[in-house]
This record gives sequence, C-alpha cells and structure tokens, in this order.
Amino acid sequence: MDRHHPKHRHSPPDPRRAGDARHEPQLDTVAQKPTYIGLGAPTTDAVVGADRDGLTPTPGAQPPLEPRARLGKSEHVAAGLKAILQGTAFTFEQMSPIGGVKAWLKVNKKDGFDCQSCAWPSPDGKRHLFEFCENGSKAFASEGTKKRATADFFREHSIAEMLTQSDYWLEQQGRLVEPMIRREGATHYEPIPWEEAFQLLGRELNALPSPDAAAFYTSGRASNEAAFLYQLFARQFGTNNLPDCSNMCHESSGSALSETIGIGKGCVTLEDLEKAEAIFIIGQNPGTNHPRMLTTLERAKHNGAQIVAINPLPETGLMRVSNPNPEEYSNILAYPVKLLLNKGVPLSDLWLPVRINGDMAAMRGIMKEMLAVEDQNPGSVFDLDFIRESTTGFDAFLGHLRATPWDDIITSSGLTREQIRQAAEIAVKAKSIICCWAMGLTQHKNSVATIQEVMNFLLLGGHIGRPGAGPCPVRGHSNVQGDRTMGIWEKMNDHFMDKLGEEFHFQPPPEHGTDTVEAIKHMHEGKIRVFFGLGGNFLSATPDTEYTAKALQKCRVTAHVSTKLNRSHLITGEIALILPCLGRSELDHQAGGEQFVTVEDSMGIINSSRGFLDPAGPQLLSEPAIVAALALATLGERTTVDWAGLVANYDRIRDHIEHVIPGFENFNARIRKDVFYLPNDARDKRKFNNGIGKAKFTVSTIEPFRLAPGTFLMMTIRSHDQFNTTIYGLDDRYRGVYHGRRVVFMNPDDVREAGFQQGQFVDLTGHYHGEERIARHFMVAPFSIPRGCTATYFPEANVLIPINSTAERSNTPTSKSVVISIAPTADPEAAFAELRAGVGEAVSDPVPA
Repeated sequence: MDRHHPKHRHSPPDPRRAGDARHEPQLDTVAQKPTYIGLGAPTTDAVVGADRDGLTPTPGAQPPLEPRARLGKSEHVAAGLKAILQGTAFTFEQMSPIGGVKAWLKVNKKDGFDCQSCAWPSPDGKRHLFEFCENGSKAFASEGTKKRATADFFREHSIAEMLTQSDYWLEQQGRLVEPMIRREGATHYEPIPWEEAFQLLGRELNALPSPDAAAFYTSGRASNEAAFLYQLFARQFGTNNLPDCSNMCHESSGSALSETIGIGKGCVTLEDLEKAEAIFIIGQNPGTNHPRMLTTLERAKHNGAQIVAINPLPETGLMRVSNPNPEEYSNILAYPVKLLLNKGVPLSDLWLPVRINGDMAAMRGIMKEMLAVEDQNPGSVFDLDFIRESTTGFDAFLGHLRATPWDDIITSSGLTREQIRQAAEIAVKAKSIICCWAMGLTQHKNSVATIQEVMNFLLLGGHIGRPGAGPCPVRGHSNVQGDRTMGIWEKMNDHFMDKLGEEFHFQPPPEHGTDTVEAIKHMHEGKIRVFFGLGGNFLSATPDTEYTAKALQKCRVTAHVSTKLNRSHLITGEIALILPCLGRSELDHQAGGEQFVTVEDSMGIINSSRGFLDPAGPQLLSEPAIVAALALATLGERTTVDWAGLVANYDRIRDHIEHVIPGFENFNARIRKDVFYLPNDARDKRKFNNGIGKAKFTVSTIEPFRLAPGTFLMMTIRSHDQFNTTIYGLDDRYRGVYHGRRVVFMNPDDVREAGFQQGQFVDLTGHYHGEERIARHFMVAPFSIPRGCTATYFPEANVLIPINSTAERSNTPTSKSVVISIAPTADPEAAFAELRAGVGEAVSDPVPA
C-alpha cells in the first residue's frame, strides 16, 4: 500500500463509529488493530538493484565462515533427561550452582521474574516448582552470567577483530556493564559517562532536519512500562517511526485476524488447549521455539485430543516428548525410569509433510474433504447456525472451495489425497478444534491469505468463542505482544493516538511511520540518520544482510540498549553507542524504591516481573530510566511529561497506561493481586469488532509455485541451541548437527540428483526478479524434507532474503520463501583467506576454538 495514501494519517476518531454496534473503537488498541482494517502496511516502491551491496560485502556483517560441522544422529524424543542435563550444565557454567537454583525457583513465578525467552503463558493458578524449559534456563543464565564485557575488553579488542568472531563468541563475552561509544573514525569502543551519552543523542536528534529522520526500534524484551515510555518519547519528539520485531514475525497474523475476527491476537487459553478434541499445529516447531508448550500438548493428548502437525520437517518436538518435570507424573517412581528409558510419549497422530508454503493448499484440501462429508449429511460437519448468524462471505467461499481443482491442491501442497483425507477425518470428528501456528505461516508473500484460510477452516465448524476452540498464533519473544499493545507500532489507531494526546496534553504526529523494512530502506536512502534500538540485534534479525549493513553505516548515529554484545554493535553509523541496561532478573531500585514491571504473554495475560539478582554492574540503568533520560536530554522544556517522576515510581507509568489503553482498569491494584486477562471479544463474547460485526470468510487463490530447473525453495529456521538471534551453543541435537551452523538441509534424492555428497561444502545463490545474492560455504545435510525444499539457519542465510520480497499487506520479510540455486564451493581454503583479508586485521582463526 502506497505510504502516501490519505488513510495513512491519524485523525480524530469518527463519532459515528463510536455508536456502531459492529465496531468498538475503544478496543482497537488492546485488539492490536489499525483504524482502517485491511489497508495494509505503508510501503514505498521496490528498491532497484538492491542486490548490488552484495558485490562489495561489508566486512563482518555476515556471520563468519566456520570449520566443518559434524553431522550425526538426531534425537528422536524432545526434552527429557537431555534437556535437564543441558539446561543444568549451561546454568551452572554461566552463573553458579547456588545462583542457578535460586533463578530456577524464581523464573515464571508470580512473585518472581518473567522468562526472557518465549511468550508461552504460565498457568493462571498453581505453578510448578520449576516453571521453565531448557531454552528458558539458557536465557536467564545468559542474563545472569558471571562474565563481564568491561572497558578493558573493548580496549583489547578492536571492532574489526570482533567482526571476525562468531555470534556465539560475541554472546559468550558476558554482560555489558558501562556505556560505550565508538567515536567518529575510531577503531575501538571507549567508555562514555551516561550524561554525556544522553546529551550527545539529544544534540544529534535535535539537529535532524525532521523528527522522521530518526527511527526507534523495539525488540520483544522490553517491558510494558519501558515500551509505553518509549513510544511516548518518540511521538513527543514528533515521529511514528517505531519499527519492531513483530514486523518480521506475526505482523501477518495481526493483519489476517483483524480483518477476519476483529482482533489481531489469539483467542484461546491454556485451559482451552487442554479441552480441545483436535489441535492442528501448522508451521511451528514447539520443541525448540516454545518448549513449555509441549507440557500443554501432552496434557491435551492425555485428555483425548488428536494432534495434526503440518510442517515440511518432521521436527522432534512435534513427534514425541519426554516430560522433564517431575510434577507432571502421577507416580513419582515412574519419573526416573521414564527419563532413563527416553521413549517419551507420542504427540502428533498425523504428520503432513507439506512443501514449503503449501499450507494454504493443504487447508483447502482438508476443507474440500470435509465438504464432501457435509454434503452427504448437512449440518454434520459445518456449524450452520454459527455460519448463518455470526459470519459473512460463506456462500462465496463455499463456491470457491467447490471450484478449486484437486490437481492444484495436490501440486501446491506436496501431499497425497490420502494424507489430506486422514487430516479431514480428524477434523470431522472433532467438536472443538484449535489451530496453532508461527513463522512457518507468517513469512511468505501470501501469508495473510494463508492465515485467513486457516480461519476459514475454524469458522466452518464454529471453532471460536467457545471452550477448546479458536486460533492460537504463538508469539516468539516474551513481550512482543505487550509492546504492540503499549503503542509500539508505526500505525497505531486513531483512538489510541487521541487518548495519548489527551493524557499528556500534546498532539501526536499524524503521519504513519516506517516499519522495519521501510526503516531499512529509508536509512539506505539517507532519509533516516539516527537509529535507536531498545533491545534486539537488528542487523542479524533483519533481511538482506548486506543491504541492511550498508543502511546502518549510512546513519549518523546508531545506538543500542543492550545486555550482551552482538553483531549490531559492530556494523555502525559514524557514531555508535552501546547503552547497557538491567536485565529482567535483576533488582531495579529507583528513587521511589524497588520497582517491578509487567509483560503480556501470547494469550493476552498480563504478568508482573520482579528481579531478584544484584545488577551485573553499578552503572547499569533500567530501560525506563534510559528512555526517560533520553527524553529529557532531547525534549528539554518542550516536553509535557514528568519523566523523572515516572521513573521514580513505575506505578505512575501504569496509571497512565490505565488511562490510555482499555483493559488496564485498576492496573496497579489488579497486578499486585494476580495476573489478569485483557479484553478479547472474539474469544469471550463471540463478538467480532471488524467493522462488519461478523466473522469473515475470505476467498483466496492458490497460486502454484513452479521452480525453475536447478533451483530450490529455502526457508530459514532456528537451531535448538538458539533463541531468535542469540546463539547459546553450536549443536542442534534434534536435527543431528553438532559443532557448527552453516548447513543446508536437503532431501536425500535432491542431494543425489544434484551430484552432491553429505558434508560437501556448497555456495547458495538467491534469485529474486533478476537479482542475485550469495551465501558461501554451507555444508550439505541430507534430511527428511520435501523434494525441491531446503532449510538453513538464520542469521547465516539472512543475506539471501531480498529487502523487496515481503508479504502482501503485512510487509513481513519472506524469510520462509527464498528461491536459491546450489553449487559446490570452489575453494574452501580460499574462502577462509578472503574472510581474513576482508576484515583488515589478521587473527589466528576466524572462529575461536
């Protein structure tokens, strides 16, 4: 959508809409909806020649080449004893046995801190003694590590030298403990006093030709309180340039669900999952990305649910699980026996090995089989009363479903008719169905349409707004959903903007801002000159690594609020700042005493988070304190906000949140008493605030994707020793990869047909509209994946994702749909030599032992 469209401006809420029973604008904010549903993301024209930056790679922008990984046996059971041993070893190595155990007893407790990792919810009531998973233990141990990256470290290591190191090595250097600056032309970071850092940022921001020449990025780590202050500062400064990590993950989910049911969030609870008769897990790998979800799935199976996994890879976490938590065993004596036997319990009753981006066709085929049964006995499969009373567009969709040729479905899905029929049989029998999904659905060109196809499937059976049924998009980072609720969005709805201006006595900027992809383009064009990141690893999380690196380098200033060192600190603007902050597990003392923060999980539940560890260093500031100090240094007398007063007592921030955002009534009193749910009319009332007043069936066309000879479709994925861009280790035991990450998973028949061998080094070339991008030195790893499909880890393969290739309407990068060709690496040793020479400072080895 053209960003100059007149609807990409804020205006006072239309009083006529306030009285419209089909829409409740006061809920738009908490429902994460724009004012004009279906408008799409504000985008500019495609960049011409965007691949040219790859011709002169930025030294160190891409993760370095590495020695040969080892391909071995894959673990066939998720979690279990291995998870306990791995999590314990990592925790004790990073922290200490005593400190680690204390953290175990505090993480995800109502009087403790919320896990820094995924957004899977904790139980409303009684929680386990150990309420965390293997990857969660790595997340809080990484934050609580004894290691420190001090000023001495930065004196000893030049930026050029650090660029030759792996992301794993950077992560292992420990906590950042004092503010650092790379001055213009400098080769090293050096310490800078906080006051000087804020004054420098204030001067640079105020010197910009327009507030829109700055971008304020947010990761999902930031608390509700920090996020609310952050967006308030950006808007008081005068811009809506608030890109965030959600732009790259579940933006497609929000776009699809807002149009269909009037809320951009999931509509189920943990209790619903345990009551469901069938659960469809589509494009999601819970064993690695959301391991605590396995406990919920195991309970659902125990209660009789059937689980259908739709995924190109047979992920271990979809197949079998051995629960490592002793409290989940009715007979405690069976616990050690089952852990040692490691047989686990089966999860998926059916696995559909869909080809990459064949999910729309798979769901269409399942519904077509359901329709055949429904035609024989009307009302036996479809909830006709619900369809008649609560939906619109059914007749058009039904006609489209009947007209879809089976050949299109089979070709696009990569499945057999029998496989599809088996899934349909499960759906026909189930009286309550939940569909869960993640990045496997959201990062394709047609992602919004695909998710709406999933919603068509749910609507046919009335599987929403009742126990055991509904959509469940599973968020990746612990507060990414909360940040959006707090206003971190480039196109917040008019109701929010009006309330924000009213609360703080100013006029928020009317023009919609830039999302992540647009911000990168604007930096590359020189339109954005200051980049400020509240958490995250922007360079490694974004697409088109070489293009993004050049964009960052064209900035005047790049600044990052961080706890650990990452690659984004090394590819910088003319001036770069590292601003170290408190971690979520650490005590936060302000003028008004000890503070706590809040987060929103994947199911719209607000939890408190209270740190308990001593801060890693005396100079660390909290994220709210950093934002407030930046605001004071930048806005000065222009501000209408008592920034110092808000930071002194976070209750005051929550009071303002209560006044601006619906669902937070009596915020401080309620959160001190217990967790609470935000309003969700689709879930709680079967009320659909999408401007129509009814859930919407959507008609979408299956567009068969035909690969040219010698090309493959590639998706990027995480390894098991990874959370987002944070690399905790170099093993992926669930896929049989050890001591390395630069692998490309291929179907064994494709390997043979291409003349490759297991373990051979190859180069990957991405193809997009005549553009070519190259990622070098990947090892061939035969794996069970559909013919013509491949998978690689990110961020190593992000260089292949074109900046111009994004999902329709959501503008999410198509990280799961990249066309590549594969060729043998001509000279691996020359590649290593090129790496060393390119960075400009020789080191003994590109990857430390």
